[in-house]
Amino acid sequence: MVRTPARQRFLTSGAGGQPPLSTSTIGLQLRPNDTELAGAAASPTALSKLESALAELKAIKIAPYLERAMTALRNEDAETCCKWALKALDEDERSGFAWRLLGIGREMSGDFANAMRCYESALTLTPEDVEIANDLGRLAYTLDMKALAGKLFAHFWMARPESPDGANNFACVLRDEGQFDQAVEVLKAALAQHPEHPQLWNTLATAVTENGDPATAITFFDEALRLDPSFVKAQYNRGNSKMALGDFAGALVDCETALTRTRVPSDVAMMKMARSTIKLCLKRIGEGWDDYEARLDPKFAGVTLFALDRPKWSPGDDIAGKSMLVMGEQGLGDEVLFANVIPDVLEAIGEEGKLAIAVEPRLIALFQRSFPTANVGQHITYKVETHILKGAAFIDNETVDLWAPMASLLRQYRRTEDAFPKGPRFLVADEARIAHWREALAAAPAGPKIGILWKSMIANSARSRHFSPFDQWAPVLKTPGVTFVNLQYGDCAAELARAKAELGVEIWQPPGIDLKQDLDDVAALACALDLVLGFANATTNLAAACGAPIWWIGSPTAWTSLGSDRFPWYPQARLFMPKTAYEWAPVMQEIAQALSETFASR
Repeated sequence: MVRTPARQRFLTSGAGGQPPLSTSTIGLQLRPNDTELAGAAASPTALSKLESALAELKAIKIAPYLERAMTALRNEDAETCCKWALKALDEDERSGFAWRLLGIGREMSGDFANAMRCYESALTLTPEDVEIANDLGRLAYTLDMKALAGKLFAHFWMARPESPDGANNFACVLRDEGQFDQAVEVLKAALAQHPEHPQLWNTLATAVTENGDPATAITFFDEALRLDPSFVKAQYNRGNSKMALGDFAGALVDCETALTRTRVPSDVAMMKMARSTIKLCLKRIGEGWDDYEARLDPKFAGVTLFALDRPKWSPGDDIAGKSMLVMGEQGLGDEVLFANVIPDVLEAIGEEGKLAIAVEPRLIALFQRSFPTANVGQHITYKVETHILKGAAFIDNETVDLWAPMASLLRQYRRTEDAFPKGPRFLVADEARIAHWREALAAAPAGPKIGILWKSMIANSARSRHFSPFDQWAPVLKTPGVTFVNLQYGDCAAELARAKAELGVEIWQPPGIDLKQDLDDVAALACALDLVLGFANATTNLAAACGAPIWWIGSPTAWTSLGSDRFPWYPQARLFMPKTAYEWAPVMQEIAQALSETFASR
């Protein structure tokens, strides 16, 4: 039988040629991870344990390869570690130890999908090694497979109840599921036994931050750093809490300090992304966009890859008379937000040039109307392993001189606040549909018509804390003399029923429109209203980009405000922000008063 070298087969199979376990990560999207999960595969403690285990394998044939892989790990040389681990597997493909070393190397390189396969193989071959379950749980967590991660961490914790690692990691899952009190109780119990454990203090601080108390969290981060001054993630996370308190300068110091202390490629990319948003909040806008390119680093956990083989645009490139493709990226709201650079690109290309714009399918009609000289089509999105891959099938790549991700264009065209558009709109809603909605709104209850949105459909604690709870909308909804119009997409029946039952407020439902899918019509409806009021999401971006009057409810930590007391992307927007993150009640009272003052005469 001819052996298939491990270096050729580990990408597609588990140990011994069998398929990987049921924890396959294909098709899942990565997210940035700012959590310090305990039991890091290449930590000094973990390496010490591995060296002890290796000492028991001295007599086996592949021991020299394993020793060289271990030496590479101690030197933080992931590539060399993988090289020697693969050589070992070429000799003995059923070596659980070699699979584990290969997994650590791939994880250090940011190749999480293949790292997970390697750990799966190692756990299959050496099920008694519960440390591998912790490693596998960490990757499942990183890949946003929280349910699986929780089970793996629980398995590890039950097998090693004396270890603080299981408590730490299980608490991370509880925290991310919004079970803050439970997470804190788990961590308090663990700290009673291990008060000198810096990771437990760090995780406690992240749970407290997520629960809306960043000031107290900083005290816990300080304790983690007192116990371990070189604790990179605690330094980075403390910066995040300082951001929540509006201390952008302090956040930048912590982020840059953390950057100097890590060599893990995925962490470097994540921290550069964080630094970009801090710089934007500090009005260092050009530098912020430069750092924002970290989102395209293949080592970045949430990277989007592009299936394009044409030259990529760089700032300063002469595009006059060229054929250029601009690729929409990230979320739907971001595609709208970043599109305010398209008029600049059209001007730079000139009448002799050609522009193609690839966007989410629901935006095609709106973008084609707004930019009639451009060729607007759909970007095709695939999931390859854990990464998103985008392409543009509607255009022949051979006809493209240059291409650019849409947000990258900001590096040239939006380096200062003064460079942002001063005009009332850069997207054009359908005038016939605006007229239709004005007629439909006339049949609604009397009074100025105010469209409202109050939540995001992305349901996680990190996202939701940037939105006021619906309960706190009561002062706004009680504003006399106005009619509120529902613009909230997704399932919001419970909130609408509560507004009617508890406040006596009927939020008018626009007939015959899917608020999630019919985005061209949503834009027209927004332009027919007297005001759109809400937090940042796809609909508020659509409304503002089309020139609708808008009151924007923002967080003081939102980088899109660019450190300004206005919203530079949309000149007509009025911005309402709390003085401290998460303190929404005073803001909602301020909005209620502003509504009464603005619409009282109507």
